Amino acid sequence: MGSLIERVQGDVAESEERPLVLDVVGDESDVVLDALAADTRRRVFRALFEQPATASALADRLDESVQTVHYHLSTLQDAGLVEHVDARYSEKGNEMAVYGPASDPIVLVGNEEFAPAVERSMTRIVGGVGLLAAAGLLVQYGVERLARGARLSDDAAQPASAVDGVAPDGTLANLVLDVLEPGLVFFLGTLALVAALAVVRR
Repeated sequence: MGSLIERVQGDVAESEERPLVLDVVGDESDVVLDALAADTRRRVFRALFEQPATASALADRLDESVQTVHYHLSTLQDAGLVEHVDARYSEKGNEMAVYGPASDPIVLVGNEEFAPAVERSMTRIVGGVGLLAAAGLLVQYGVERLARGARLSDDAAQPASAVDGVAPDGTLANLVLDVLEPGLVFFLGTLALVAALAVVRR
């Protein structure tokens, strides 16, 4: 369990998502693969993908010593896989670095000539998915506001005897918000449409 002060400070910042494309036979890929060879180091790396964290918080989550986690974080940083994404303060007032993945996704390519094209494609994909997610949140927010307005109108239109009685059965607004999740439907539907168009154009 993390310290009280870490919990009070709230959620940590998310790391910036940018792809890392490596040539399989390149020196950089050797450094990355060597860094991920140790089991504990891979556990640390996977944990940061789940949620960026301080070394002490990671140690608690992974049931490892802080010294061990610091060692593996240092190796991952040297390999360019991990970076500082935020800062937190300990109970003693000391600043602690919050670590997160430096790149997401990480792609290995067999031909170095393809690497620039793959990196451009992955950057567009990551950026496009981010825009779709933001649009989905806006759709969800807009529909929820409309639904709240509709509910207030329905409550105002009900006779006084109905206000204290049993509420009417589920409305269309309730169905849309509680079951369909319009923002998620928009995101998944648009993503499926884009994927279908990409397949058709091949």
